[in-house]
Amino acid sequence: MSSSLPILDFSRLDAGADEAAAFRADLLRATHEVGFFYLVGHGVDHQLIDDLLALSRRFFDLPTEEKLKLENIYSPQFRGYTRVGGELTHGDVDWREQIDIGPERDAVEPTSGTADYWRLEGPNLWPEALPELREVAERWNDELSRVSLRLLRMWALALGAPEDAFDEAFADKPFALTKIVRYPGESGADERKQGVGVHRDGGVLTLLLVEPGKEGLQVEYEGEWIDAPSIPGAFVVNIGEMLELATGGYLKATLHKVFSPPIGTDRISVPFFFNPALDTVMPRLELSPELAAAARGLSVDPTNSPILDTYGDNALRYRLRAHPNVAEIHHADLLGATGGV
Repeated sequence: MSSSLPILDFSRLDAGADEAAAFRADLLRATHEVGFFYLVGHGVDHQLIDDLLALSRRFFDLPTEEKLKLENIYSPQFRGYTRVGGELTHGDVDWREQIDIGPERDAVEPTSGTADYWRLEGPNLWPEALPELREVAERWNDELSRVSLRLLRMWALALGAPEDAFDEAFADKPFALTKIVRYPGESGADERKQGVGVHRDGGVLTLLLVEPGKEGLQVEYEGEWIDAPSIPGAFVVNIGEMLELATGGYLKATLHKVFSPPIGTDRISVPFFFNPALDTVMPRLELSPELAAAARGLSVDPTNSPILDTYGDNALRYRLRAHPNVAEIHHADLLGATGGV
């Protein structure tokens, strides 16, 4: 790889056994060496992509008072709207506004034996002024979950495991999350301002949609930062810490960051995080001696926090750090008790 991310064509899986095997080999190489790639040929309806981006624009164009009706301070599950400057990454302020949409479920009533991470299970906050958003966001979840599960099955095969090695973790109550994000322009000609600070994704798999013609994402590769601008019709795909954990570090969860667009512009991005049920302990794959010898062990988190075995523990720790205002309102009893939060 030189100065750009690999591009993989998902449609090769349906072009015969040889092409499917070649795709799996390319997938394994890209995520062992880089941890990021562009995915084309994914089959997600272009009209759905256009609808989601258009509704995203309409949401952020709503009056501030309408958006604040669903501010995440009203959600113990950290759902809903986050105003500009309302989220932290690596302790620094992220310059973006967003709405977080997870699986629509009832909240879990806690008992003495209920794990803390079940506090994340519950309903979304939907904008009354834009009811169309719910239907499109739920279709988005379904479509990207389909693509994500097929990708996980291809990784399993490429790693020498049964195709369904990851299926059980996602069979019951998978915990996907869609963030619809707007980055206001803050970067000048001589300085790129932080949109999102340096981090690795804490889940399993991320599919990112970026508005056509926009840039801002940067990926770390061999000590350098590579730009990953939008490619029409493509998702930027990266693996998270739980998939790195499952492969003993053979697959790589890569550091990345986002800078703000130029002053006078903005950018819409929609990351989709495909994650298992909160109580899932990710399966550890038994690699061949050749692959095991090339596994690098687990990455060191920028905050020196270990990757936790249970997905919900990782998710809750991230949320408490990223949204301290919500944590103080709804989860004050957990502060200081989750790995240094």
